[in-house]
Amino acid sequence: MLLTQSLINIRCRSCNTLLDFKFATGKISGKSSATDTGTESSIPTGNLGTSAVDKIPGSKTHSKGEPLDVEALGRSSWNLLHTISANYPDKPSNQQQSEMRQFLQLFSHIYPCSWCASDFEKYLKDHSPKLGSRDEFGRWMCEAHNEVNSKLNKETFDCNFWQKRWKDGWND
Repeated sequence: MLLTQSLINIRCRSCNTLLDFKFATGKISGKSSATDTGTESSIPTGNLGTSAVDKIPGSKTHSKGEPLDVEALGRSSWNLLHTISANYPDKPSNQQQSEMRQFLQLFSHIYPCSWCASDFEKYLKDHSPKLGSRDEFGRWMCEAHNEVNSKLNKETFDCNFWQKRWKDGWND
C-alpha cells in the first residue's frame, strides 16, 4: 500500500514542486538538487534574488520574511482551499462530506483575520457547501472566492475553468 501511495504521490501536483511534477511526467529531463549533489540546484527556486544576508542565521534555505498581511494570507488560504477542493473525491462518502463540512466550519472560526472569518462563516450559512462531488465542491469554492473578490472590487474568475486552474493545469 505504501509503495502504491508513493507512486501516486509522484504524480500529485500538491505533493511535489512543479519542477518535480514535470520531471515525473517526462516534460523535463534530468534535474539536480542540493541534496543529490551537495551543491546548489541548477533549477530556479522560489528564493530567487535572496542573498546570504537575507537568510535566517544558520540556515541555507530559510530566508527572513515578515508575517503574512491580509492579502498574502488571503492568497495563500484561497490556494489551499481550492487545492483541497480539487483533490476532493469524485464520489465522496457521507463521512468525507461530513468531515469537509466540519473543516470549513472550523476554518471559518479559526481564520486569523477576524472580519474575513466572520464573512466566510456567514457565507457558509447562506450558501451551504455543495459536497456531493469534486466538481460540485470545486465550483462552490470558486463561487465563494468570487463572492469575496466582488466585495473587494477584484476581478472574478470564470468558474468553468476551475479544474484547469487548480487541478489539471493549462496544458502549456
